[in-house]
Amino acid sequence: MLGPPQVMDPHGAGDDLVQHAVDLLSQQVWCWGQDILRPEGNWLLEIGFDRAEPPVEREECSSVYSLDLPSGAAVVLRGFGVFLADRRRGGVFLPRYEFRPRYFPQAVMDPPPWAVADLPEFDPPGQAERGKCVSLCLELVDWIRTYEVNILETLGLAYRESTLERWESDQHPLLPAEEMAGAWRRLGVAMADHFAPFLAPRDPGSGAEV
Repeated sequence: MLGPPQVMDPHGAGDDLVQHAVDLLSQQVWCWGQDILRPEGNWLLEIGFDRAEPPVEREECSSVYSLDLPSGAAVVLRGFGVFLADRRRGGVFLPRYEFRPRYFPQAVMDPPPWAVADLPEFDPPGQAERGKCVSLCLELVDWIRTYEVNILETLGLAYRESTLERWESDQHPLLPAEEMAGAWRRLGVAMADHFAPFLAPRDPGSGAEV
């Protein structure tokens, strides 16, 4: 099981900033998985997510969770990353273990991303597409921040603390539950000011399902 992330300075430059984002997203994906397994009921379904069960031939994969946003965009959560799509701007996928945006002009993944192998071929955004890519990434980061604010306001700090306590590791510090929303806010500000590191060349990544 992947251990908790190191807490890093979100205003660091270059690789440090990207690594901070990787660690933060990894912790967030763990929390989404725990929110699905919440004893009182699946939290994602309670707040309006749709759940698509994998077809019989993909039964080894987990369900796909998607949510339509008021902005007209849609967010899709996976254990190996998170996807945001908008018909006007296209789509962007943030890999859990890279946090390097993969942009493509279409707003729909068909078939759904049951596994990493189902992801389409992404290209780094060209100069004309960079503005769309940046706006999608910043909207996604802000949506995650809002999600965590809602967790604290609705389910309480003790709930989020309990989800992090179940992350089995004694070697890495956790980002405390009360700091998660603020960390996403600061990351969004840092990305708006210094987006270039996130477009640097990357190696193919992989990850586990939620």
